[in-house]
Amino acid sequence: MIKINEHYTEIGNNYLFAEVARRVQDYKANHPDKTVISLGIGDVTQPIVPAVIDALHKASDEMADAKTMRGYAPYEGYDFLIQAILKHDFTGRGIHLEADEIFVSDGAKSDTGNIGDILSHDNYIAITDPAYPVYVDTNKMVGREIELLPCTPENHFVPSFPKRPADIIYLCYPNNPTGTVLTKEQLTKWVDYALNHHSLILFDAAYEAFVSQPGIPHSIYEIEGAKKVAIEFRSFSKTAGFTGLRAGYTVVPKELIAQTSKGEVLSLNAMWKRRQSTKFNGTAYIIQRAAEAVYTPEGQKQIREVIDYYMENAKIIKSGLEKIGLTTYGGVNAPYIWVKTPQNQTSWEFFDVLLNQVQVVGTPGSGFGASGEGFFRFTAFGNRENTLEAVKRIQSLY
Repeated sequence: MIKINEHYTEIGNNYLFAEVARRVQDYKANHPDKTVISLGIGDVTQPIVPAVIDALHKASDEMADAKTMRGYAPYEGYDFLIQAILKHDFTGRGIHLEADEIFVSDGAKSDTGNIGDILSHDNYIAITDPAYPVYVDTNKMVGREIELLPCTPENHFVPSFPKRPADIIYLCYPNNPTGTVLTKEQLTKWVDYALNHHSLILFDAAYEAFVSQPGIPHSIYEIEGAKKVAIEFRSFSKTAGFTGLRAGYTVVPKELIAQTSKGEVLSLNAMWKRRQSTKFNGTAYIIQRAAEAVYTPEGQKQIREVIDYYMENAKIIKSGLEKIGLTTYGGVNAPYIWVKTPQNQTSWEFFDVLLNQVQVVGTPGSGFGASGEGFFRFTAFGNRENTLEAVKRIQSLY
C-alpha cells in the first residue's frame, strides 16, 4: 500500500486563496446577474510596462534565430540580470554582495517554500502571526515545530521574541497581510537576536518597492551583521507586474553557515546552489531579459508610475473605509490595507456580508493565522474604477 506524508493531513484541504476563489465562483454561478469586484487576491491589473514588453519581444525574436537562441538557463540566473540586481537593488544602498550570492528563480513564493529543503526538519521555527500562509504550511508539511509570534494593534504589529530560542525566524516587511513595517531600529533588534542565538532569519522583502517613508529598510542587509544570519527573498511580481511572467530572486550570503547533526560546518550558499541545480531548471531567458529591463532608466520610471497608481488605490481604500468609522492599518508603505471587522464579526462573516450584499471580495484575516481573526485584508492591486466602486459599495453598508 502506498504511504503518504501524513503531515499533509495537518494543513487545511484548501489553500487560503483557493478557498476564497471557490466561494466566489459558487456565488457567481448562483448569481450570474451580479458583478463581483475583487480586492482580495493580490494579483496585479495594470499592463506590464513598455520597457519590459519591448525586452520580452526582443528576447522572443532571439529565440527564433539559431545564432541567438538560448536553451537551459544557468541555475543561478544569467549574469546580465544578476549584475543589474546588484547595481540597482544593493550597491546603491551601500550593500556589498557577490554575484554568486544571487539566485534568480520563478518567484518568492517558490523560494520561501523550497528553502526548507536545505534545513533540518528538527529546526524550531518562529513565524509572525498573521503571516503569508506559505510559511506555516510548508513547515507543517515536514513536521517542524512552530511558534507563532502575534502581531496585533496591542503590540503595534511588532512581534516579540520567541519564548524559546528559535533556529529559524520568518519576517516579512513590508508585511503581508497587515501592510505594516519595521523601522531600522526594530529590525536591528532581530538581527542582533539572530546573531546571539545562532538563528537564521528568512526575510521576505517582496514589497520593498512600495516603501515611501524614510527610515524603513528596503533590505535586511542594511543592518550590520545581517549577512551572517539572513536569507532575503525578492520578487518582480508586484514590483513590476510579473505575476503572469514569474520571476524573483533569493540572496544567500556566503557568510551564512550551518551545522550538521555531527557538528560539520557547511555553507548554506553552496547547499542552495546544489538544491537549485538538482530541482530547478532555471528561469527562462526571455523572462530574465524582461526582468533586466526593469532596471533600465525607462523601466524604473515606468514601474514607479505603476507603483504610485496602486498606492493611490491604497489611499482611496484606506480613507474611504475610515470615513465610515472602520479602523485600518497599513496602506502607506505597502499595497495592503488591514481592517478591523465591524460589529465584532468574524473574518469569514464579514467576507460573506461583503460578497452577498455588495459583491465585494477581500481576504478573511483568519486565513493568515489566529491573530488575523477579526481582521480583513484588502489589496490595492485593482484598477481605479473598480477600487472606487468597491469603496462606494462598502460605504453604502455602513
